[in-house]
Amino acid sequence: MRMLFDHMYEGVYFVDSERKILYWSKGAERISGFSQSEVEGFHCYDNILIHVNDEGVNLCSSGCPLSNSIKTKQECNAEAYLHHKQGHRVPVKMHILPMKDKKGEVFGAFEIFAENMSNSAMAERMKELEREALLDPLTELGNRRYFETNLYGKIKQLSRYDSSFGLLFIDIDDFKSINDDYGHDLGDRILIMIGKTLAGNLRPFDIVTRWGGEEFAIIIDKIDVEQLKERSEKLRMLVEKSAIFVEKKEVRVTISVGATLSRPKDTIVSIVKRSDALMYESKKAGKNKVTIG
Repeated sequence: MRMLFDHMYEGVYFVDSERKILYWSKGAERISGFSQSEVEGFHCYDNILIHVNDEGVNLCSSGCPLSNSIKTKQECNAEAYLHHKQGHRVPVKMHILPMKDKKGEVFGAFEIFAENMSNSAMAERMKELEREALLDPLTELGNRRYFETNLYGKIKQLSRYDSSFGLLFIDIDDFKSINDDYGHDLGDRILIMIGKTLAGNLRPFDIVTRWGGEEFAIIIDKIDVEQLKERSEKLRMLVEKSAIFVEKKEVRVTISVGATLSRPKDTIVSIVKRSDALMYESKKAGKNKVTIG
């Protein structure tokens, strides 16, 4: 069984009735970044995966699908956001099956989980960026040139077909203090963590880019104002719930977001200026906020 599970692309792990992890597959290592030696023998709630749901609730302490499956003796499916070893949030789909003895008593459970995203679409986008030298080498997102090229195309569509889109400007709060307190190496890890959290939790056709420094810009197609608000808040929450561990200490950051829908007479300059100003409104309002306008 172990040999079989180790050859699966999905992640697989077994727990006993107390949720101690007894087996951690190669697929689980790939998806989470945590090796078998870092996980086996520990409980799944011991600051390892730290799943959160769409509202940012820590499922390890409240509403754990694995725990519920053991208690109810029923298999179940769930979706959550896994905490990767590098700090970013990975959307995953889970299938959980309780293990029962001959008397029907549950003595543990196993879970199969997989990344809840379009890997093929993301891989194709990476190839495109590399071909055209539009890749930010640190975060592996599109760079500012890639953003401006796509924004130009969206503005053209807007004037020709009245095809609206959303634009998010994102700035990491107090990023200078991270570099000052921990050094630029950790600062780079924070940028990578946030970039992966943003890219991993949007649709494959949304455009996620590093604008420069500690700023990111996202173009979201086919969206209304309520959806824009919901998506912006979700990204803000997922970044807030992400963390990097430095000598057993959690290092967390937050982001300030300015989000706007395109308007009929928008130009590249006007929509960028508006979303940037909205982002600074979030800063003035106390940071770790989304401002829509």
